[in-house]
Amino acid sequence: MQKQYKPALKLAAVAATLFSGAAMAQSSVTLYGQADMFIGGVKSPGSGERAWVANSGGMQTSYWGIKGTEDLGGGTKAIFDLNGFFRTDSGNSGRFTGDSMFSRNAYVGLQNDKLGTLKLGRNTTPYFISTILFNPLVDSYVFSPTIFHTYFGAASNGVVDPGIIGDSGWSNSVLYSTPNFGGLSANLIYSAGEKAGAAGQNKWGGNLMYFNGPFAATVAFQQVRFNAVPDDLSVAGLSRQDAVLGGITYDFKVVKLFAQGQYIKTKASTAASGDIKHTNGQVGASVPVGAGSVLASYAYGKTENAIGDFKRNTFAVAYDYNLSKRTDVYAAYYYDKITGIEHGDTFGVGMRHKF
Repeated sequence: MQKQYKPALKLAAVAATLFSGAAMAQSSVTLYGQADMFIGGVKSPGSGERAWVANSGGMQTSYWGIKGTEDLGGGTKAIFDLNGFFRTDSGNSGRFTGDSMFSRNAYVGLQNDKLGTLKLGRNTTPYFISTILFNPLVDSYVFSPTIFHTYFGAASNGVVDPGIIGDSGWSNSVLYSTPNFGGLSANLIYSAGEKAGAAGQNKWGGNLMYFNGPFAATVAFQQVRFNAVPDDLSVAGLSRQDAVLGGITYDFKVVKLFAQGQYIKTKASTAASGDIKHTNGQVGASVPVGAGSVLASYAYGKTENAIGDFKRNTFAVAYDYNLSKRTDVYAAYYYDKITGIEHGDTFGVGMRHKF
């Protein structure tokens, strides 16, 4: 009897090995990220003093992550991404002290060729994607005028502008992305407030993006009814924020042109100061020069409420030189002037490596 079972056992072992190998071939896990470091001088508007720095994330915030897929068959894949920021100057995790470990992305989801992609967890917002893809300095939190006008608050003449409330990534969120229809795609996001008895304290938004040869365009919208800290905007005297932006680019090969427009309305919960209205626009260009590109961007903004208003003029110029497909060096200058406040400016040289 034993001799009769041995061949069957051997065949079962071979089959198990083959199926195991097939399963492994259909799954993948990737470690990826980038390290960015610059040295230079930083002077914020109204500060009066310049700081000489060796800081992380000049051209782009440093990050690392682990992502993977598993083929489930029928054109469907299981996906995940755990992605966090870090600071090359100190070795600390996060963009700042207290930032979560995977604040860039932390999700699991399903991806289907015909039905689109669903992600559950912490997701980068569609609004942020539309913001960074349509200006030449992308998502530089040191040199991009668009980032400063959108995600950095400012104050002058009795007006406090909070900028976009809710960060570039939303926790407790569901993100759905459509398939690509001839260059057109859409993304929708919803973030639950997770507060008992206050189902309306949430965030939602989305964007449309169109890419066709040298031309690209986007429109994005988001509404925020609560903030992470404090979790109820009414504590800060605010009840809701609505934001909308549009952007276009056209690549003439010898120069790529960028344009954006944005309107943000932050509603006050009391009538004393009134709603905060923020309007800004940006124009920019990327010009190939040698093995790199000259990047230039100018943004103008105005913020007002019932008490007063202020204007903001910001420009930046940079040269980004590619040493290879994964490594580049750059030099950049940034100038920022807010009504009634001494101007600020930042300059530096740096290096970025992608892995």
